[in-house]
Amino acid sequence: MVTVTAQRAAAGSSGSALPLAVAFANTLVAVRGKVRETLGTPDELAAWLAANTGAPEVAVGAPDLTAFRALRDAVRAVLRAYVDGEPAPAAEVERINEASAAAPRWPVLTPAGAGYAVTQRTDRDPLPAALAALAHGTADLLGGPLAADLRACHGPGCVQFFVKDHPRREWCGPGCGNRARAARHYHRQREQSA
Repeated sequence: MVTVTAQRAAAGSSGSALPLAVAFANTLVAVRGKVRETLGTPDELAAWLAANTGAPEVAVGAPDLTAFRALRDAVRAVLRAYVDGEPAPAAEVERINEASAAAPRWPVLTPAGAGYAVTQRTDRDPLPAALAALAHGTADLLGGPLAADLRACHGPGCVQFFVKDHPRREWCGPGCGNRARAARHYHRQREQSA
């Protein structure tokens, strides 16, 4: 039996917690204006899954890496369509739904401090269970109350998503905010000197 924490959040660059679907979508990053793959090898995927889904570290092969990247790309396409107010590509929604159906799950209540925590259990192999948890997280995000606060970062060259947790928040993290303010300052200075 494998424990998969479907609602587990990963820390974003701003330090706030991100829904699992957003953390997964953000495994594609922009560094100095160039898109960078953070799930470049099976080992990187195994480490990311262990850190973000609660799945035990398992042997990940090249076909598994391909399947997770395909799901990540589908999640990104659906999130992008949502934040842009456009219909999501049907094929990408279907890919998420297929992955979601791959592993049945059930909640388990466990003591946690003065209260309880809920973890999701499955009897499936760890990789399909993790793939399903990521798809479930996407469905929970887009079908839940956080969907209204889902945003794409408007920082120069950024490809990240975030959940707006403050009325003035416009970027995924302080670095993008600083770059956007510096770019505005640079353009104002150029306009004044012209």
